[in-house]
Amino acid sequence: MPIRKISRTILKSLFGEPATLMYPARARVYPTSSRGRVAIEIAACIFCGLCRRKCPTAAILVNKEKKTWEIDRLKCITCNACVEACPKKCLAMRNKYAAAQTARQNEKFQAPEAKPGAGG
Repeated sequence: MPIRKISRTILKSLFGEPATLMYPARARVYPTSSRGRVAIEIAACIFCGLCRRKCPTAAILVNKEKKTWEIDRLKCITCNACVEACPKKCLAMRNKYAAAQTARQNEKFQAPEAKPGAGG
């Protein structure tokens, strides 16, 4: 009985696909439903702070006066609460993961400056 199991495993390993990817030559394709990281379209943000209030780990900082939005990727648990709370829908969950960090620092986004004479 054990010889059949071993033979099946050996044949599967020899003639089947490899268990690992040839990274970085072939990048991994993530399912669309995976939650990798929170992304922001900073130009559409109104800096209301609802995302900050809904975040259970306090990973988001919003400064309305300076028009900055920050996220601590090490605190973020990708729960999607901030995305659901955003009234302008400028937050989204991307299925790509954040790059590895070697030091604890927030990822900071600054709103683009308004052009003179634009809008009113």
